[in-house]
Amino acid sequence: MVWPSGQEHKAYDIGWKSIAQNVSDINAMGGKSTGAVISLSLPGNTLLEWAKDFAQGVTDAIKYLGAEELTILGGDLGKASEISVTTTVLGESEHGKILRSGAKPGDLLAVAGHLGDAGAGLEVLEHQSDSAAWNRAVRRLVAGQCRPVPPLGSGPRAAEAGVHALMDISDGLIRDSTRMAKASGVSVDFDLEVLKKFAERLKPAAALTKQEPMKWVLHGGEDFGLLAAFPKASDVPEEFTVIGKVTARSGRRSVVAVGGKPVVEGAGFDHFS
Repeated sequence: MVWPSGQEHKAYDIGWKSIAQNVSDINAMGGKSTGAVISLSLPGNTLLEWAKDFAQGVTDAIKYLGAEELTILGGDLGKASEISVTTTVLGESEHGKILRSGAKPGDLLAVAGHLGDAGAGLEVLEHQSDSAAWNRAVRRLVAGQCRPVPPLGSGPRAAEAGVHALMDISDGLIRDSTRMAKASGVSVDFDLEVLKKFAERLKPAAALTKQEPMKWVLHGGEDFGLLAAFPKASDVPEEFTVIGKVTARSGRRSVVAVGGKPVVEGAGFDHFS
């Protein structure tokens, strides 16, 4: 596959991302990944080189992301009309259940990892520009989409610090924080000035695609960072950035606001759209 920008969608990147997005789920529950099963369905004319590149992406992701305890346990291989990859990762937690439903009014909301890099990278990949002309800053954001780096280890550290609620940001900050707010029966309010700092690193992609970088911070998914609700500032591990607070609901509806202004959930990734 080749993106509209001319960038090739590599088997290596598919292997990398299949691991990254799944170990992120374990990280988001305060756990460590211990095993994975991978199933591949491939057309009969798929080159052996494609499978080798995919496997190398899997191997390199495990090493680079720091998931040293993860072992490939097995999987399945079958024939299909198109390429399909299914990866399941298993893990263990020493801290019991860490869910998205425990946020309480007065908690501080903090994130580990990036906001908007992958969303900006996707927009660049789909943009009618020449990938050969991309500068280093743009390529860094594209890498955020193709080879995301979830902050493994931050989940267990958050759990040790007594986090009240935890989840990964796979579908966009607003959409995922709405899920946390609804599950916890609270509202949330993000600090616009802090979020603007995340938008700064997205400006190279914004200049290329003529888009507003804050939309990626708020609605871009697949960075697989962590969103956490901590009881107090002294509980927040150093790799987390406080970006807002949890507030009580004024009625029966959970509200997600930025700078005190409610935001409609709207954008972000919807698995069933």
